[in-house]
Amino acid sequence: MDKPLKGYFGHYGGQYVPETLVSALTELEKAYEYYTAQKEFWAELNSYYRDYSGRPTPLFLAPRLSEHYSAEDLKLKIYLKREDLNHTGAHKINNALGQVLLAKRMGKQRIIAETGAGQHGVATATVAAHFDMKCCIYMGAVDMQRQALNVYKMRLLGAEVIPATGGTQTLKDACNEAIRDWVANSLDTHYIIGSVVGPHPYPVMVRDFQRVIGEETKDQIITKEGRLPDIIAACVGGGSNAMGMFYPFLQEEEVKLVGLEAAGEGLESGRHAASLSRGRQGVLHGAFSYLLQNDDGQIEEAHSISAGLDYPGVGPEHSMLKDSGRVKYLGVQDQAALAAFHQLTKLEGIIPALESAHALAFLEELKSFIPRDAEKETIVVINLSGRGDKDIDTVREEAGHEQHNGA
Repeated sequence: MDKPLKGYFGHYGGQYVPETLVSALTELEKAYEYYTAQKEFWAELNSYYRDYSGRPTPLFLAPRLSEHYSAEDLKLKIYLKREDLNHTGAHKINNALGQVLLAKRMGKQRIIAETGAGQHGVATATVAAHFDMKCCIYMGAVDMQRQALNVYKMRLLGAEVIPATGGTQTLKDACNEAIRDWVANSLDTHYIIGSVVGPHPYPVMVRDFQRVIGEETKDQIITKEGRLPDIIAACVGGGSNAMGMFYPFLQEEEVKLVGLEAAGEGLESGRHAASLSRGRQGVLHGAFSYLLQNDDGQIEEAHSISAGLDYPGVGPEHSMLKDSGRVKYLGVQDQAALAAFHQLTKLEGIIPALESAHALAFLEELKSFIPRDAEKETIVVINLSGRGDKDIDTVREEAGHEQHNGA
C-alpha cells in the first residue's frame, strides 16, 4: 500500500494557498511538529485542560432520554459527552488552548480567528485575554445578529469583532476575511482556525487538539459499562467536534460512527449545508474536500438554522471517511433539530446548542441502525458539543413564527 502523502487524507486535503501564505504555513507546520513532540508542551496543555477548562468533561447517562427511545424490544442506554460544560460552553476551547500555546512559543503577538456561532470566537478571545495577546475575530454580519450574546462576550474579553459584509455574511465570508488578514500580517499574527478545515497542517492539528474528546469517552465508557459503545453520533459542519470524538474510535470496527450534517429546509430544497450528502469535490479555503458548488465551480450559499453548521465545506478527513464508508453521514433538517433541542431541554434539563441538537435528532433514526434481533442493551453516545444559551433568541423567534402561522 502506498504511504499516505503528508497533509493528505487519501486525495483530500493539501495546501491550495497563495504563495504569500506558504512560508507562514511552513513555519506553523515545523512549530507544530517540534513542540508537540515535547512532553512539556502536552503537560502544559493538559494542565490547562484540567484546571482552566474543566476537563475531563462528564459522560452522562441520560435516564429519561434513554427511557423515551427504549421499547419492549429495544433497550437503550444513551450517554451524553458533556462538552457543553467546558469553560466558554463548547468544545472549541480545546483547540484554542492548543493553538495559543503554539503561538506563544512561535513568538506571535496577535491572534485572529473566524467564527460562525461565536463559540470559537469566544474561546479564542478567552485564551487571548488570558495570555495577554491582541485579538481580532471575523464574523459574518448575519451571524453577528443571530449570535449577539457571543459578540458581546468577545468584546467583553477585549477582542475586536469585525463584521464580514461580503457574500452571504456568514461563516464562509468570515473565513475569507481572516485569510486576507493573515496574508497581510503573518509575521506577527497567528490564525487560530476553529475547525478541521483549511490547508495543512490545520486539519491534523485541530483534530489532534480535539481528540481528547474521544480519548476521554473511551476511558469513561469502559469504566462505566465495561465495553465500547455500539454507536457514536456527532454533528458535522466543518467537523471539529465529530473528528475529535471519532478519531480514537476509527480502528474500533464494532463501533458505528454517525455524522449529522445540516439539511436545513431539506436536501432537495437547495437550502442546506450538507456538503458531504449533496456536495462535490473541489477546493475551498486552502484544502481539497467536498463542498457546495454550482456547475461553474462557484461556491453555493449554505443554509442552516445553526450558525455553526452554516458552512459550504467540510474537513478533508471527513471526506475520506465518507468515501471509505467508515462513517455514515446523514442530514438533519432545521425543524428536526429544533424538536431535539426542546426534547432534551424538557427531558433532562439540559439546553443544547443548535449544532448539538442536530446530533440529538439522530435518535429519531436510531432503530434503523440496530439489528431487530439485538438482545443486548444498545449503548449510544451523543457528543453534546456546546450549550444553547447563545441560541435562545433564534429558538424564541422560531417559536413565534410557529405560533403566528398556527393562529
